[in-house]
Amino acid sequence: MKKIVLAYSGGLDTSIILKWLQENYKAEIIAYTADIGQAMNKKKIIKNAKNLGVKKIIIENLKNTFVKDYVFPMMRAHAVYEGTYLLGTSIARPLIAKRQIAIAKKFKAFAVSHGATGKGNDQVRFELGYAFFGKNKIKIIAPWREWKLQSRTDLINYAKKNNIPIPSDKKGAPPFSIDDNIFHTSTEGKVLENPKNFAPEFIFQRTVSPQKAPNKKTKVKISFRNGDPISVNGKKLKPEKILEKLNFLGGKNAIGRVDLVENRFIGIKSRGVYETPGGTILYIAHRAIESVTLDKETAHAKERVMSKYAELVYNGYWFSKKRMKLQKIVDKKRNQVSGDIILSLYKGNVSILSRRTKNKAYSMKKVSFEENKSFNKSKVEKFIKYHSKQLYKS
Repeated sequence: MKKIVLAYSGGLDTSIILKWLQENYKAEIIAYTADIGQAMNKKKIIKNAKNLGVKKIIIENLKNTFVKDYVFPMMRAHAVYEGTYLLGTSIARPLIAKRQIAIAKKFKAFAVSHGATGKGNDQVRFELGYAFFGKNKIKIIAPWREWKLQSRTDLINYAKKNNIPIPSDKKGAPPFSIDDNIFHTSTEGKVLENPKNFAPEFIFQRTVSPQKAPNKKTKVKISFRNGDPISVNGKKLKPEKILEKLNFLGGKNAIGRVDLVENRFIGIKSRGVYETPGGTILYIAHRAIESVTLDKETAHAKERVMSKYAELVYNGYWFSKKRMKLQKIVDKKRNQVSGDIILSLYKGNVSILSRRTKNKAYSMKKVSFEENKSFNKSKVEKFIKYHSKQLYKS
């Protein structure tokens, strides 16, 4: 019998997709769930899949791989899309797509499928990942672009017809669209679709409001080696545990909330509310450690590629030669990026208290106002005269 590997969450939408694939492709479905730190109920996933006749259910723990091989390289690039978004959803899709193709090859499936809608960016991210690893030999099925179900009512009716359980929060008005993983949580839809509306407090899941954050500052020390964090407050931890710890500290101090209207790759604007507490702390800490360890030329070379790198990740080009080429620029001299950063977390703000490194890029002797003997002032005059002439050049 033909086989299809479906990215399966166990929820209503992917359960409907699972049934639809069975009916329309007469295929055996392999339900695949990548555990990248999202809120999930393994028993429920297995139960729902089995109730739909699925024999092969794969739940794979990828949290550490996700943080180490995807989040950390992106953090080294200081990738922020449109100056605000830390790319929490964007960076998760390539890994899932890679593993789906690997499983499809292992079980000789003819196709892979995802639950991304026809208006979103995720369909592009998944399918570019499929194309890279599948080499166009494995069929891609995108139900939202194929089926005739046009509304939430159509989905509910289809679920009822096929005895698929409908959670109470899915009945009535369309629900919020929520995506989460160990790096972030995003919320879209409903009241948020109109940009004039305030984001209601109840939608925030991993951060408290600044008003409810402690009135006392929280100090945290992050140690870096070769550009990546290796410990928090002196305790060495695996990549996933570092992010979990920083998520906890950031969440209780109201760190990492963003409300933005972004330009989707496919040309639609959309509003989303994002929570990235640990990622926000890491971003600020990493920039701080590089400020005292990298020379000007290397630091500025990185600055010039950051926005392009972020756009490539957002658009689903993680496995592209372009992104990999930029990664080499980003990681040049990363072996010099080691040391400690001490931060203060307070009511939504992250402040740098201390930068400590053995790297010699920062010279106390050169910056001191007390020592001027070794500083050639005549060279400064020549420097200024040269650049004064550049003002008249086009």
